[in-house]
Amino acid sequence: MPNEADRPRRLTVEPNGPVLIEGPVEIVRDDGTIAASDRFLVAVCTCRRSRTYPWCDTSHRRRTKPPGGRS
Repeated sequence: MPNEADRPRRLTVEPNGPVLIEGPVEIVRDDGTIAASDRFLVAVCTCRRSRTYPWCDTSHRRRTKPPGGRS
C-alpha cells in the first residue's frame, strides 16, 4: 500500500500510550509479515503488552499506578 505523494502521514505520539497514525497503514513486523489496517486512524502499541500487537488494545492503562500511591 504505497503512500500518497501529495499527503504526508501524520503520527501523534501519546505520552505513556500508543502512536496514533492516520490510515490506511501497513506495518512490517520483525518476522517480515505485514499487519494492515484501512481505518482512518490506528493506534500502534509501543509498550508491547497488547494482545493484538502491533495494534494497541489499551493494555498500558492497566499497568499504570494512580497518582498519589493509591491502590
